[in-house]
Amino acid sequence: MNYNLNRFYHGLQELDINLSEDQIKQFLIYYEMLIEKNKVMNLTAITEFDEVVEKHFLDSLSLVEITDLHKSQKVLDLGTGAGFPGIPLKIAFPELEITLMDSLNKRILFLQDVIDELSLENVEAVHGRAEEAARNKNYREQFDLCLSRAVANISTLSEYCLPFVKVGGVFISYKSSNIDKELDQGKKGIYLLGGKVSDVHKFSLPDSDLQRSFVVIQKEKKTPKAYPRKAGMPSKDPLH
Repeated sequence: MNYNLNRFYHGLQELDINLSEDQIKQFLIYYEMLIEKNKVMNLTAITEFDEVVEKHFLDSLSLVEITDLHKSQKVLDLGTGAGFPGIPLKIAFPELEITLMDSLNKRILFLQDVIDELSLENVEAVHGRAEEAARNKNYREQFDLCLSRAVANISTLSEYCLPFVKVGGVFISYKSSNIDKELDQGKKGIYLLGGKVSDVHKFSLPDSDLQRSFVVIQKEKKTPKAYPRKAGMPSKDPLH
């Protein structure tokens, strides 16, 4: 199919990201696989090409504004869903070593198909719940960077994500712009988990009035063994 790529190219330019023709092609194949699979399972409510470019691809890639993605590092995309932000980041920055984790196996099977089709290396798709995977020594405190676009409050997300981050590493949460009250309520829980909010970066997506924030949480000390608590607890009873 022919796509109008103007918006994508302009957004990439705004983010100062240069992609080869092959990388652009990978994004288009990913888009087509996403739309095809979406007919039989619920991966995304956003399906129109320009909207996927803006709200999924460029939103995922906007991480480049606050952290250096050109260096090799171990990255966990927790609650990856249809592969955001992990797959766009992997396509654009192949040197990243990425683990995509989701609690729904059907999504992981789809992501494995995408990885195979795009011939992506050093990326694995893992079926698992954060509460259980964070107790596995292969994953606990093994990552330089943990990312999540999942919709949950920052305290809950931190309890899921910080146990995976090594001391000295970072957890970055993709959020809407209205984050101040949520952060205030979450600071104590974040501290309990060994983290500290080091930056809140508010911005608009390229060519868009969509307001976004990145909450950057530095891992300063090990997460106590008690966390994350058993399944369901971090969302039912967030740490405050």
